[in-house]
Amino acid sequence: MDTQTSELNLFRDNVVRFLADEVEPHYEAWEKAGIFPAELYLKMGEAGLLCVDMPEEYGGIGAPFEFSMVVLYEVARMGFLALASNLSVHSDIAAPYILHLGSEEQKKYWLPKMASGEKIGAIGMTEPGAGSDLQGIKTSALADADGNFIVNGSKTFITNGQHAGVVVLAAKTDPKAGGKGTTLFTFDTSLPGFKRGRNLDKIGMHSADTSEMFFDNVKVPANSVLGRVGGGFGHLIDELPRERLALAVTAVGHAEGALQKTIEYTTTRKAFGNPIASFQNTRFELAKIKTDIEVHRAFVEKCTQQYEQKALDVPTAAMVKLATTEMEGRVTDACLQLFGGYGYMTEYPISRFWSDARIQRIYGGTSEIMKEVIARSLVGR
Repeated sequence: MDTQTSELNLFRDNVVRFLADEVEPHYEAWEKAGIFPAELYLKMGEAGLLCVDMPEEYGGIGAPFEFSMVVLYEVARMGFLALASNLSVHSDIAAPYILHLGSEEQKKYWLPKMASGEKIGAIGMTEPGAGSDLQGIKTSALADADGNFIVNGSKTFITNGQHAGVVVLAAKTDPKAGGKGTTLFTFDTSLPGFKRGRNLDKIGMHSADTSEMFFDNVKVPANSVLGRVGGGFGHLIDELPRERLALAVTAVGHAEGALQKTIEYTTTRKAFGNPIASFQNTRFELAKIKTDIEVHRAFVEKCTQQYEQKALDVPTAAMVKLATTEMEGRVTDACLQLFGGYGYMTEYPISRFWSDARIQRIYGGTSEIMKEVIARSLVGR
């Protein structure tokens, strides 16, 4: 076993221990409350579980990318997909945007606060009239006479929306220029004129705060521009591979967790005097599920290696996101079926695995959009 594998296993043990101590006893209460406490991020930051592959100079621990994926995998495997989603947005989407595109001033100001959990990150892309089609956003950020930007508009379905201290915000600085008129900002949610909307009620992922955001003549300093003015859409494309790979990792972890729960249930639950797992149908279903998971795990591992080598392209990232989230849906549905009527009862965790998994085929780009991205790489438009 090489040194990195040994360190990765030790890190994984620490993640699992933290989740067992600090998350598992409270998760049901958080699900009912519809939100995690902000203090959880401070605890995770203190434990070194946020932004773990961020350079040490910006508050991270400088670990390889794979360590950050271990956090997501184990959170999802233990059935806390809502938390995995929020952490992914914070550590694996918002923070990398700032690291890769930010000025030195932006990086030194925001990233240490994100690594510690003091500031929670969100992504302000989706709007009521623009979901997967980000070129259709309407939120504007128009330059004033002093070189600042005045932001007006709204966002919706924003993960971490209730707690966010910084939002990587996409807005139109040139509304007539289409995709070329989009600019990204590091948006400080303490600015006057910003308002959080309601915490949206969802069919799953209940403890993941998902919110509306409103911007009413918010003055944003010029030094908040992230990357190039007008370069926002290109920046979004550049960051998609990591986002979609992170979703793929959570999908495999979540499916594995569902299988583990199902094995536990079918080997102890009896029907006609025998454990359910003794029946051929159950055994064959479990075999199919395990094979499905392992095939997709291999694809994720390949894509992880490509990402670490800076070779993961947008079409391949779309493939791994499409394949794994569709697999996750199949697996959680098949697992719930093996629980019978009890699988439909909320007191059994498999019901949450099933309902939480449904969103994975929608956010980060729907399965239909993934197919279009892949098709364009093959035959063009």
